[in-house]
Amino acid sequence: MLVYQRTSSPLLSALTFAIGHLPWLLGGPFLSTIADRFPRHRVLIGTDITRAVVLAGMAIPGTPLPVLLGLLFLVSLCAPPFESARSALMADVLDGDRYAVATSLTNITLQLAQVVGFLAAGALVTVLSPSAALLIDSATFVVSAVWLWAGLKRRPAPSGDDGPRSVWRDTGAGLRLIRRSPRLLAIMGVLWVATMFTYASEGVAAPLVEELGSTDAAAIGILLAANPLGVAIGGLVIARLVAPERRERLVIPLVVLSLTPILVAGLVAVFAAPGTIPFAVVVALLVVSGLGSSWLIPLNVSFVRAVPAAYRGRAFGVAVSGLYGVQALGALGAGLVAEGVSASGVLALSGGLGLIAVTPALVAYRRTRGSMAAVADGEGPSEA
Repeated sequence: MLVYQRTSSPLLSALTFAIGHLPWLLGGPFLSTIADRFPRHRVLIGTDITRAVVLAGMAIPGTPLPVLLGLLFLVSLCAPPFESARSALMADVLDGDRYAVATSLTNITLQLAQVVGFLAAGALVTVLSPSAALLIDSATFVVSAVWLWAGLKRRPAPSGDDGPRSVWRDTGAGLRLIRRSPRLLAIMGVLWVATMFTYASEGVAAPLVEELGSTDAAAIGILLAANPLGVAIGGLVIARLVAPERRERLVIPLVVLSLTPILVAGLVAVFAAPGTIPFAVVVALLVVSGLGSSWLIPLNVSFVRAVPAAYRGRAFGVAVSGLYGVQALGALGAGLVAEGVSASGVLALSGGLGLIAVTPALVAYRRTRGSMAAVADGEGPSEA
């Protein structure tokens, strides 16, 4: 919002939004191998402690802006190993429907946290100083580290290759596993393409809110909170009301549902007279899109079933790194297009092009249902 107010450039505003995903794009696959090389509970605790210390350093008053941005980059670098270790550990200790339900509840928690965060961020900055807010942020990682230390069972590092291992070798093994597996390629094709187009419009949230006739900065938070709210509701429905054997078959219709409301919202805003489309209508359609975006839950379960246990950290790292990378590319693309097209036009293009682009991946996903990735000789377990 601040960048857009100062520059009136949708591209620069989108670039600011995309920078938060940069560490995943640059170091995600490499850093995620840590989750398969060390005990996963140590990875979780160690990354939380690191983030707490770095954020506390950011809270020192008078820290120059370039230093703050550098420290923020370091904080973000901790996310790939943490998320990879967390996802792999959940798959290690839970199986079948228990894993599916746990994934759903985790996703719901994350989405609700985003809703609260988007809506409360402005209030926190107003009431507290930035340094105090950063110290609170640091304290949350301390609480997480202590909680993990007290509650996690100590497990050894996952078994995998025999003989010496290196992060470069682990990274390459994870990439080769995915490249050789039609099933994993199909799953990640759906994940990356659908995500890129579903969330591309977030990069132009500021000009979109302005086009819809709102000048309140809080409106951006409401707009960004719409999708996570829908995902939280959809995830709860899938976890509690949909039978496990039916969840995987819901991926294709849910992907379509996630993109269609974006297309409709954009078209309605494009063809309506300026200022005649209520902001609430667009927000409601984005909530519906979020309901469809709960396809991530059954897709996650399909991914776990297709990956051998010793490779899950690496595979999750590649998948999530690409996920954040395409979100950055989508936001940048939306900002670039918005330099010559209205923000509502970008919204319509995101939905329409997304439906077309994701079709081949959905076809491949349906064709490979039930198959599993095989590990090459000399790279780990032989049986899938």
